[in-house]
Amino acid sequence: MSFEITGKLVVKYNTVQRSESFKTREFVIEKSDDINGRVITNYIKFQSVQDRTSIVDRHNEGEMVKVYFNIKGTRWEKDGKVNYITNLDAWRMESMMQAQPGADRQPDYNTSQEAPFSQGGGNSGNSGDDLPF
Repeated sequence: MSFEITGKLVVKYNTVQRSESFKTREFVIEKSDDINGRVITNYIKFQSVQDRTSIVDRHNEGEMVKVYFNIKGTRWEKDGKVNYITNLDAWRMESMMQAQPGADRQPDYNTSQEAPFSQGGGNSGNSGDDLPF
């Protein structure tokens, strides 16, 4: 099952060569949510592996991104002790910056600019609702 989350990229770590044939890279996004008037900020660390370690290369720290990931769980036993490890395995990342011209996106009707077709009557000012109907 695949998941996705949007947040601000705050840390990009270097790629680590774990063995001759296995490499990983970690990065962290900041996700803030308003819960009953209180802002809760979480820092979520992801890992990407193998050829996916390059997905963070084209993104800058401070940029809003959408991360697509899977949850992977591993059981690990050593010296009679059992441990469980959970990884957020990122496989795709997209910039959430303004789409390029011609991209398929919905118009933003909540801007502070006057709508180009406003007749000047009824709703004036920066209410964000200057539609003529």
